[in-house]
Amino acid sequence: MTAVLDQTCAPIARVSGCDLRVPLVQGGTRGYANFDYAASAPALTQVCDRVNELLPYYASVHRGAGYASRISTDCYENARNSVSRFLNCADDQVVVFTRNTTDSLNLLASCVPGDTVVLDIEHHANFLPWTRHGRRVVRAADTVDETIHRVVAELCAKPAALLAVTGASNVTGEVLPLRRLAEVAHQCGARILVDAAQLAPHRRIDLCDIGIDYLALSGHKLYAPFGSGVLVGRRDWLDAAEPYLAGGGAVRRVTTTEAEWACAPQRHEAGSPNVLGAAALAAACDALGSIDAEAAAAHERALTERLRDGLKSLAGVNFLRIWPDSADSVGILAFTVDGFAPGQVAAYLSAEYGIGVRDGRFCAHPLLARLGVDGAIRASIGLGTSAADVDRLIEALAALVTTGPTWDYTCTDGQWNPSPETRPGLSGASGAAPCAF
Repeated sequence: MTAVLDQTCAPIARVSGCDLRVPLVQGGTRGYANFDYAASAPALTQVCDRVNELLPYYASVHRGAGYASRISTDCYENARNSVSRFLNCADDQVVVFTRNTTDSLNLLASCVPGDTVVLDIEHHANFLPWTRHGRRVVRAADTVDETIHRVVAELCAKPAALLAVTGASNVTGEVLPLRRLAEVAHQCGARILVDAAQLAPHRRIDLCDIGIDYLALSGHKLYAPFGSGVLVGRRDWLDAAEPYLAGGGAVRRVTTTEAEWACAPQRHEAGSPNVLGAAALAAACDALGSIDAEAAAAHERALTERLRDGLKSLAGVNFLRIWPDSADSVGILAFTVDGFAPGQVAAYLSAEYGIGVRDGRFCAHPLLARLGVDGAIRASIGLGTSAADVDRLIEALAALVTTGPTWDYTCTDGQWNPSPETRPGLSGASGAAPCAF
């Protein structure tokens, strides 16, 4: 796949659903403008093609003599190589397939032989698993530098086994200085884990170069929404820990009184694995690895700046930021609109303009409380985003703050909806749903 960056900021890659048209409450349809990549990204066309290619050969992996089983096994095990190559893993790091980032982090939490230090800005996936395993929370300071000083102080005050940090905030998109944090952790005798769920879809990550010991990511955020994620990390902790799940595939030998467990990664992959999910994730890694990383980053920066500048010109739009001195961010913007609930704004954008955003607290309640808001709107940019999408979002929000919505909206049980709801397939609307679930 060749990345092309032109002056129109056209999409840099083709994704499923790029031609989707959605109904509007006032009648008619419009092309869907997806600004919800940070929640779940659509599949790259290369990912869809790879899954469709493998489907006829799908079979149970490992120990099968049938041709389909052999093909599926090779595809599943080779997927580890694609992930390892994409992240430039070290020789002592293994790739364990999981369901998603949350699953990966819970797996690692059961393997860490000591305390884990975390910041209060984390997504719940990188905050809650450590509660049962010696979590020590560092409150982020008002600047990046002072925050790192607090991390150093915590690691020096009492030994810790692991420093667990996000690569990029899922709320504000701010990128943490991972190389610096890795050096700090190692100097203090700890290892570092990076929750890369938001960083990996936007930036290339070199584990060896940065010095990352463990990394977790989700396929559904990396343009491979087929139910697979990975935990990549140093083998020793993973080999020494109890199996994440007890069952077939995780053992070498079983008697009625004992089990001899396999080494990682098989040790933590009991049961029939998600072969199609692993293949999809590998295809995404291969496709993203073929994109010019600098061109992709420039494409994203151009669109993000275009959106930020457009929103800055609107009265009553307020951005969320963790640190004023953060030097880098990915294509994620969180904001509020004076006089409107976040859910109302999201419902309006969807119903009247065919735009998809995320609203709420983004599974980061401590961070939102720290930033002094109960909720916000999040617009996230991906490889399928165009300048026209950005301009439509700015246009829609400009209309909202100047003239207000043209439709009525009501909130029931915390969910904002247009009233009446006229779009087919949605609650309260007439007509059949576009899909039968």
